[in-house]
Amino acid sequence: MAIRSKDDPAVGVTLCDRFSFDQDSVHYAVELRAPGLTARVEEVVAWSWDSDLAPFLEELAADFRGWDGERSWHSHDRDLTVSSAFRSGGHVGLTWTVRPWPDAACGWCASVTTWLEAGSKWPRSHPMSGTSSLVSCDG
Repeated sequence: MAIRSKDDPAVGVTLCDRFSFDQDSVHYAVELRAPGLTARVEEVVAWSWDSDLAPFLEELAADFRGWDGERSWHSHDRDLTVSSAFRSGGHVGLTWTVRPWPDAACGWCASVTTWLEAGSKWPRSHPMSGTSSLVSCDG
């Protein structure tokens, strides 16, 4: 699943290479792209007992009238964080941060922000609509 920024299609996120060892987890890679930047985390893990990325994104889509402040989600290992902000004009900024080995002294992180139109305009064909089947333990 690829998500491209409305303002700059060269900025984007790809969730890909899904696999699973058992019914309790889903593993997938996350790739960030922007002019001069390519970053990839090979294995983000979604656990059936933990908060999931798909419901977080679905909640943002459902709240198309906006919200104050920032909302955020992170994977259990904190190697993927997604922060959201609603801006005037019905735009949602999703900042995707990858941080492999978050506890390592010499680790690195990279972020991109994808700007999308607010959730009421996220039709089934929109890339965000495929998130559940990719990152959910149920899918």
